[in-house]
Order: sequence, then C-alpha cells, then structure tokens
Amino acid sequence: MSSSEITGTAQIEEAQGVPAERAGSVRLDRVTHRYGRGGDAVTAVGPVDLTIPAGEFLVLVGASGCGKSTLLRLIAGFEEPTHGSVRVSGIAPRPGETAGVVFQTPRLFPWRTVRGNIDLALRYAGVGRAQWAERRAELLARVGLEGTEGRRVWEISGGQQQRVAIARALAAENPLLLLDEPFAALDALTRERLQEDVRRVTERTGRTSVFVTHSADEAVFLGSRIVVLTRSPGTVALDLPITLPRGDLDAEELRGSREFAELRAQVAHTVKAAAAA
Repeated sequence: MSSSEITGTAQIEEAQGVPAERAGSVRLDRVTHRYGRGGDAVTAVGPVDLTIPAGEFLVLVGASGCGKSTLLRLIAGFEEPTHGSVRVSGIAPRPGETAGVVFQTPRLFPWRTVRGNIDLALRYAGVGRAQWAERRAELLARVGLEGTEGRRVWEISGGQQQRVAIARALAAENPLLLLDEPFAALDALTRERLQEDVRRVTERTGRTSVFVTHSADEAVFLGSRIVVLTRSPGTVALDLPITLPRGDLDAEELRGSREFAELRAQVAHTVKAAAAA
C-alpha cells in the first residue's frame, strides 16, 4: 500500500467516525498463532487482544515458551497470525520496513567495521549517501559509541556490539522499535547501563517500543506498561501501567525506591503464578 493509499484510508475512516491510527501504534485483534499442521500443530500464543498507543514503551514478560518472541515476530511482520489480525500504524506489518528490530545477539557483519555496519543499515533505509556521515555520527552518539567507527566487530566488547545493533535498528525512520531480550547475554553491570541508554534513546526519539524479557526488574525499570503472558499458549495474565517518578530520580534511586520494589514483586509473583497455572 502506498503512502497516498494509507492517507486516503485514514481520511475515509475519520469520515466514518473511526479514528485514524497514529504512526507507531500497534493493534492485535484476537491473534492466535500455531506452528505445524494437523495433529502436530502447536498453539504458541493466543488469543491475544492488545492495543499499544504510539510512543508507549511496552514490555512483554513471562516464562520461557509463553509466546513473547512469537508476538514480537508477528508485530515485525516476520510471521503472519494463524487467526486474527496485526496492524502497525493502521496497516499490516511488512518485514524489514515496519520496525527496527534488535535481537538477543547483535547479528553484525564481522567483516565490516562499526562504520560499515551502520552505513549498510542507512543504505537499506534509503538514506542518501551524502547524509551517511552525519546520520552515522548522530546514531553512534545516541548509543554512546563516538570514536568507534573504524573498529572491527571483534575489537569491541559484547555490550558495545549490542549498542551498534541498537544504532543500526534506529537507522530507519520508522516509528517502532522491537527488542527481543537484547541484554540477556550481558553481565549485570553492562545490562543495567544499556537499560538506561535504551530508555533514554526511546524517550528522546518518541518511538513506540516493545521489549521482551524474562526479568521483572528489567520490565519495571524500562516499561511504561507491562504485559505478563501465561504459559503456552500465551494469553494476557496482567496488563499493568507503570507510573514511576523517572524524571525525579536517577537510575540507582529509582531501583531503590519503595514503589519500584512493590511493582517488581507484583510482576514477579504474576509471572510465577501464570507459569504454574
């Protein structure tokens, strides 16, 4: 669908009293996804109804195998639901176009430098070559990697590699960022630092973010909203808005606050109960 067709559809919907979808908004209507066929089919997730407003930081949390990553792939357009519908900005998601995606491992090209990895993402995003240097510098500054352009992938740490992956995901100007347990393999200190960086970057860019994790602590620190999934097939066990005084406290103070501890305990309890049900 072209941009003019999207605009026309939005105008028709508004005329009919249906609000047009904002860029970056996500809507899942009665979504179910199965793997396999016939008697061997396994329902991984669903039915799930979920609306994510533009600009929200939603965290999906739950035990292994509950369907978190499946939902993320459906939103990204990498897979299609068996039943129901997924809409991003009012239309069906298109893989590689709808969202920037960060995986558990950086998935960088090891034969390229940091510069080469970022430039490739800019090229696929349709950015003109004349703008690459400026955009590259901006992206690397966002993730705290100034001065690393000429380094090879093996010359930077695991945390730095994941920062490059985040910068690459931000290269396209799409309004949706999807992150599938991107810090799972990192040490605790690096993980906390990158959590702070991701929260800061998404706040500055205003992008809608969907983040998958097993950690109740990570979910509460990052999310403006948390959705806990039941055991497979995953359905919504808890849909919890997070209101913490983020602007008034630094990261250490926030994690040490009573409100943070109470929310973390609530989420952790719900995850355990949902996994056992």
